[in-house]
Amino acid sequence: MDVEKLESDAMDGVSQLQKQLVDYSASLFEEAFLDEQFNQLQQLQDENNPDFVVEVVSLFFQDAERLVNELAKALDQQCVNYKFVDKSVHQLKGSSSSIGAQRVQRACIAFRNFSEEQNVEGCVKCLQQVKHEYLLVKNKLENLFELQRQVVAAGSSLPR
Repeated sequence: MDVEKLESDAMDGVSQLQKQLVDYSASLFEEAFLDEQFNQLQQLQDENNPDFVVEVVSLFFQDAERLVNELAKALDQQCVNYKFVDKSVHQLKGSSSSIGAQRVQRACIAFRNFSEEQNVEGCVKCLQQVKHEYLLVKNKLENLFELQRQVVAAGSSLPR
């Protein structure tokens, strides 16, 4: 096997990885996991801060998990503090909106409506929906970041 054949095979592998990344990324928008805000976040990333998006999203993950746990505890109380619930859901809605996690944000809007009505059953159902959407988007973003790492590790740049 000659060197040119090896280089050609390596180039094919990189272009396949890039295509996979582009297709996967597009699917996240088509399925409404992400919205335009995520694109804007990516545009803030540059050579000086190549991990910017991963760092911001990691902070979102930490914040979301803390808020979901606090909400679960609050809704499990004999006397639910709806002011606290509403404040926490509002915070989660804001942080999910800031990274473009559209489906989490939408689930939070429904959650806030039940909180305003002081409907504990509705809140509990919405919390389950928020958790579900959060875990889905977390998994999807982790997969996206892994694909991006593979493209960079293969010696290529990320497609814009």
